[in-house]
Amino acid sequence: MSKSSSLYVDGDSFFHRMDGAVKLVLLLVWTAVTFLFLDLRIFVVLLVAGISMLLVARIPIKRMKFLFWMLTLFTLMNSIFILLITPRFGSTLTGSNTPLIPLGYDTINVETLFYVLTLSLKYLTLCPITLLFIFTTHPSRFAASLNKLGVPYKMAYAVSIAFRYIPDLSQEFRHILNAMQMRGLGISRGDGNLKQRMRNLSLVVVPLLQSSLQHIESVSDAMDLRGFGTKPKRTWYMGTRAMRSDKIVVLLCVLLLTVGIVLKLQVVQGFWYPL
Repeated sequence: MSKSSSLYVDGDSFFHRMDGAVKLVLLLVWTAVTFLFLDLRIFVVLLVAGISMLLVARIPIKRMKFLFWMLTLFTLMNSIFILLITPRFGSTLTGSNTPLIPLGYDTINVETLFYVLTLSLKYLTLCPITLLFIFTTHPSRFAASLNKLGVPYKMAYAVSIAFRYIPDLSQEFRHILNAMQMRGLGISRGDGNLKQRMRNLSLVVVPLLQSSLQHIESVSDAMDLRGFGTKPKRTWYMGTRAMRSDKIVVLLCVLLLTVGIVLKLQVVQGFWYPL
């Protein structure tokens, strides 16, 4: 498979060999456990575990760099908005108020700053496991695994196509943007003020949509010519069998979810604030 046709990074690590459906279960359980809590201590443990799994997968940093910075930027913007819009929200969770940074119209307190730190770490906790799922899951194997779990093969194949098309869409965007820059419609700092650059960027949308619709039509025609959807079942060229290690991972996921629910109900029931 070419690099332009998928985000998948070829490898032979434990996570590359893992069944795609099992990795989906791991991702869903990890997400569920993360959103059960608002506790910095738990997020630190989960983040360290997630980074450790990402290191085991041995994915090149340059392949993950773009998505990592996108997730980090989203987290940073979300934190800034919370601090500016609700600078004393942390007081409603802790019952205390320790002024820290005056804003003129209000004051950011220590409680809100700690709440924003906890929330940011909560989102960052999902980053390693998400990157792990995206870059170690082959689209065709993942679709076959979903079909084994009972998902209709038409839906499973749609998921596979979506995985494959994301890099193509990104590459098409860059081609259109380069063509526009050659015509003097750039989006960098030297190409005008912010309003002009945003207007130039909006001009990319129409040709990108047209190109996307052409790709969709080509794929649809190719699938119709091959009789896709005429049979109630289909076989998979890259189908895999669940191994013993996959079953162990599923059991560990069930254990993780159980421990998370027990902790939520009996130990950690709200926002943890150390002061």
